[in-house]
Amino acid sequence: MDNSLNAGGTATAADIPSVDRLLNRHAMQALLAHHGRTQVTHALRSHLEELRRSALAGALAPVELLDEAIASVLTMQFDAAARRRLRAVFNLTGTVLHTNLGRAVLPEEAVSAVVQAMRAPVALEYDLASGGRGERDTLVEQVLCELTGAEAATVVNNNAAAVLLMLSALAARREVIVSRGELIEIGGSFRIPDIMRQAGVKLVEVGTTNRTHATDYAEAIGPRSALLMKVHTSNYVINGFTHSVGVAELADLGRSRTVPVAADLGSGSLVDLTRWNLPKEPTVRETLKEGADLVSFSGDKLLGGPQAGLIVGRADLIAKLKKHPLKRALRVGKLTLAALEPVLAMYRAPELLAERLTTLRLLTRAAEAISAQAVRLRPALQQAVGDAYEVSTATLSSQIGSGALPVDRLPSHGLAVRPVKARRGGLDRLERALRELPRPVIGRIAEKTLWLDLRCLEESEESAFVAQCSELRP
Repeated sequence: MDNSLNAGGTATAADIPSVDRLLNRHAMQALLAHHGRTQVTHALRSHLEELRRSALAGALAPVELLDEAIASVLTMQFDAAARRRLRAVFNLTGTVLHTNLGRAVLPEEAVSAVVQAMRAPVALEYDLASGGRGERDTLVEQVLCELTGAEAATVVNNNAAAVLLMLSALAARREVIVSRGELIEIGGSFRIPDIMRQAGVKLVEVGTTNRTHATDYAEAIGPRSALLMKVHTSNYVINGFTHSVGVAELADLGRSRTVPVAADLGSGSLVDLTRWNLPKEPTVRETLKEGADLVSFSGDKLLGGPQAGLIVGRADLIAKLKKHPLKRALRVGKLTLAALEPVLAMYRAPELLAERLTTLRLLTRAAEAISAQAVRLRPALQQAVGDAYEVSTATLSSQIGSGALPVDRLPSHGLAVRPVKARRGGLDRLERALRELPRPVIGRIAEKTLWLDLRCLEESEESAFVAQCSELRP
């Protein structure tokens, strides 16, 4: 089509230029150079089909057929398609380890190690000392044993996989005894009984929801008993008339009846969190010292590393896990190990952990510092949202998240945004506008207020947050 076409009236289907003609136009050359002929041709055909439908409906404006107009539409389409779906966001939900937002944020040492592992070949399964084939677990096994007191260790892709591997390798077609009060369900309706069923294990439930005694386990042990399993109920709490059997008592029973004890700690911690005035959580070392034969836990929760399932304990049992065919299907890749190794190394200097490990730094942020941050950020957000909303500072309570310590709260501060006048859908529009920013801001709506908890907004990120406030269109 001639670009001199009258801009008035409507265009017809006959006015639409062919794909071949457009590909030779000057306006398309930059797109061809950047995206390639195949993509541009496909996009052109799709767009011209839309223009043809508009023409047949009598709604095609001649200006839409200009070379520059068509090139502009294609550019916007390519830009939208190139935008990553896995995008960085500001986590202002008040949940530090937010499952939907990727759980633990890795420290810079881990990020650098991952980048290096992506850019160059690495000694993943190569023994540099002997020049022969190595085993990937050895990259972190030594430090895991050092930090936990275990004889051996192995790594899979998450803690559910760790439990599945333990059950499959040690108890397939046999019985595993678990308290009814510990048959937990984790995120995504994934339940301990389901994992056992998948592993080909017969679940033997003992006790009641609120009370289980050592005698319940003892009476259930038989010739087909393969494991006594202790599951840490990290994602809920039962109060009142309760009783459960500790690891030490269960381990004594297991040793007397020659039945190993496996403990699933879930969010397992490598250090005593109370030294930073955080709620008590059983550590992996304590659990092994109490007599557990195997302990499984997550890498991306309280440990503060990448998604992984870690299993530590008796060398003979770990050896069976490593030899099981399922281990290969559940093994982790070089990027996970690259991130995990420096994170574990940080635990060798626990007195420096709160400043070096991102997760612990966020969990231990002083409420006074967060309050001062809220005061600093309030004017910028108020200016961005305009007179339709009132922004005020607020005292809030953060949570650790990902099933860890579900009842305990961390004193925090943030911003509360409320409509000045009752407007239907006003807060929903604002919440959506925040999600549409270049770096989406994720908060939460409750009690007719949009709450932005600042615990996870480190001071180094303040300027980036303020800079994009001017782009907010509530």
